[in-house]
Amino acid sequence: MLIRTNVQIDARDYTLIKEIYKDLKYKSISEYFREAVTTKIREDQRQLRSKKRELAMEAIGRNQYENIFEAIEGEDFESR
Repeated sequence: MLIRTNVQIDARDYTLIKEIYKDLKYKSISEYFREAVTTKIREDQRQLRSKKRELAMEAIGRNQYENIFEAIEGEDFESR
């Protein structure tokens, strides 16, 4: 479902879009804007996921974990 909204852009950009949208095989100016907004949203989502991933990796590195194999370290399992 599409939601109607107002977007403000520079007049020079709008005149350029009006001149070229048909050459770029868009049905209408609205279709051009929808695709541009969708592309920007996907790019922003990738950036947010990347930032969240970096924060998670930093959080993992900050915590100290107990070595659960400490009790058996140094044992020679091949000679058992």
